[in-house]
Amino acid sequence: MGIIRSSVLYMALALSANTAFADIETANSLREGDMKKLVFHNDAREISDAAFVTKDGEGALQDFAGKHILLNFWATWCAPCRKEMPMLSELQTELGGDNFEVVTIATGRNLPPAIDKFFQDIGVENLSKHRDPKMDIARDMSVFGLPVTVIIDPEGNEIARLQGDADWSSDSAKAVLNALIETEAADS
Repeated sequence: MGIIRSSVLYMALALSANTAFADIETANSLREGDMKKLVFHNDAREISDAAFVTKDGEGALQDFAGKHILLNFWATWCAPCRKEMPMLSELQTELGGDNFEVVTIATGRNLPPAIDKFFQDIGVENLSKHRDPKMDIARDMSVFGLPVTVIIDPEGNEIARLQGDADWSSDSAKAVLNALIETEAADS
């Protein structure tokens, strides 16, 4: 009986892994324009378990388990971040919900008044103002340079990364993310 249970479990895990790989393969095939810079990993990578600062205290990336996360590392002094942030806001408005969320983390010395001014100046009201002042998360996740955007799957693994800014409001970006989100929602 143990052999049968093990076989069934193995098959379920294999089918699940194949479905996840197919989702990534589909999403990868939809990359055009700026999304060509988005690199899907061959193997999922662990994310940092370090805490970040929220307006109410502390949080962690694990708090978002169960949904796809588009994690953006940025800073108030970063010109490409200023250009990219309204597009991330548009993406959150259009796709944000139970299965997807844009999460922004200002890494390094970014004081709350400077973050508030940054968001006010560019007209963004719907994105998180999380901070990583000691760069613990950025260091754990090998973030060198800004902006860096990471896609995290519902199991809490990094599955893709884009170095530099991108047009996250493009049809290609939305198609890539929808391919991941919709498949996950269908599997639930």
